[in-house]
Amino acid sequence: MDVLTVLVVDDQQLLRRGLAMLLSTVEGIEIGASAVDGAEALAVLRRGGIDVVVTDARMPGMDGVELVARCAAEHPGLPVLLLTTFDEDALVQSALAAGAAGFLLKDTSTDALAAAIRTAAQGGRVVDPRVARAAVGERASAPQDDPLGVLTRTERLVAEQVAQGRTNTEIAEELVLAEGTVKNHVSALLRKLGARDRTALALQLYKILHR
Repeated sequence: MDVLTVLVVDDQQLLRRGLAMLLSTVEGIEIGASAVDGAEALAVLRRGGIDVVVTDARMPGMDGVELVARCAAEHPGLPVLLLTTFDEDALVQSALAAGAAGFLLKDTSTDALAAAIRTAAQGGRVVDPRVARAAVGERASAPQDDPLGVLTRTERLVAEQVAQGRTNTEIAEELVLAEGTVKNHVSALLRKLGARDRTALALQLYKILHR
């Protein structure tokens, strides 16, 4: 049996260690590293050697949904599973729209999580039955109801700034982010909202936010 190397991401040390300990008891799965948030996770991923990421959804700094989007851009093909105590429809839909390989609640059994990790590693998608209703809501008509529903929390903040015509430098200063990070968010906004350029994006966002 091939061994899958997992990166565990959670801002709470107790949960991070507990999850790592549980998964380390599963045959065929080993914990390659852990991280406290999305930014640290990306630093770990740049070193390579990780097959699947298991991350909390709600974290200070870069949250799980944003991490999913960054992984899709920087590490295409790397599956990211979200584990959380929250089951809000918007959170589930944002995670799946960003490219998450799965969405599970934190009280999921160790066996179920291990199975989800294996499924994700094979290119499948796993959604906890308790949030399946929200996952079904991820449909073509959803953007018409809430065009910004597919954005992460940070992307939405950046979107509000773009709508005001601010530059990347100004946005970085306002939101206390690196300018390169802002640039990545703007690229994600262009992709997710289908805008041809930044001017069109700003106009589109202004209309959405002021309708």
